[in-house]
Amino acid sequence: MAMQASLLLSNTPFSILGRPSSKTAILPSSSRSHGKHLSVRASALKKEHCEAKETHLYSVTPLPLLFLAALPGAGAVRSVFGPFAELVKTWNLPDWLIHWGHPGNMAVVLFAMGGYGTYLGFRIRFSDDIEEKAKAKDLHPKLLGGMFFFFALGATGGITSLLTSDKPIFESPHAVTGFIGLSLLTIQTILPSLFEGNPGLRNVHGILGSGIMALFLFHATLGLQLALSF
Repeated sequence: MAMQASLLLSNTPFSILGRPSSKTAILPSSSRSHGKHLSVRASALKKEHCEAKETHLYSVTPLPLLFLAALPGAGAVRSVFGPFAELVKTWNLPDWLIHWGHPGNMAVVLFAMGGYGTYLGFRIRFSDDIEEKAKAKDLHPKLLGGMFFFFALGATGGITSLLTSDKPIFESPHAVTGFIGLSLLTIQTILPSLFEGNPGLRNVHGILGSGIMALFLFHATLGLQLALSF
C-alpha cells in the first residue's frame, strides 16, 4: 500500500517540482552558448575593424573620395606590377634610391622639360620675333611630348616604388591627381592637330596647358607629402 502511494505521488504534478530534472541545466548552457556567441561576434568585429585600418590615406583631402572610382582596380595593377616589384627587391638597392628615385626623376622632368616647354608656349603666343617663334614652335611640342612620355613612364616607376616598399597604391591624392593630369595631357596632345580648322582652340590649348602645369605642381607637393609620410 505504501509502495502504491509512493508511485501515485511520483506521478502527480508535485513530483515534477520536487524531483531534479536534467532540463534545469538548459539555462546555464544557454548562457554559456550566448556568451560564446558574443565572444565570437566581438572577435569578428575586432577583425573587421583591424582590416578597415589597412587602407591609409597619406593626406587629409576629399579628392580620393571623389575620384578614386575612376581609377583602375588596384588589385589588377598590383597583379601586373607585383612580379617586377618582387624582382626589384632581390636587387638589394639602397632604400633611399627606392624611396626618392621616383620623386627626384619626376621633379627634373616637371621643372626642366615642363617648365621650359611652358615658357616656349608663351613665347609662341606673345613674341614678336619671327625667328624666336619659329624655334619655339619647333621645340615646344618636343619638350612637352617628352614630358608626357616620361610622366607616363614615371607613373609605372611610382607604382613599383610603392609596391617595393609594401605600401598601398591608388589610395593617395597623389595618385588621383597624377591620373587626372595624364588624362588632361592626352587631350592637350590631341588639340594641336585640330588647330587648322578651329583657330579658337589655340586659346583653349594655352589655358589648358597652364592649368595642367598648375595641377602637376600641386601633384608634386602631394608627392612630397606622401614620400615624407613613411
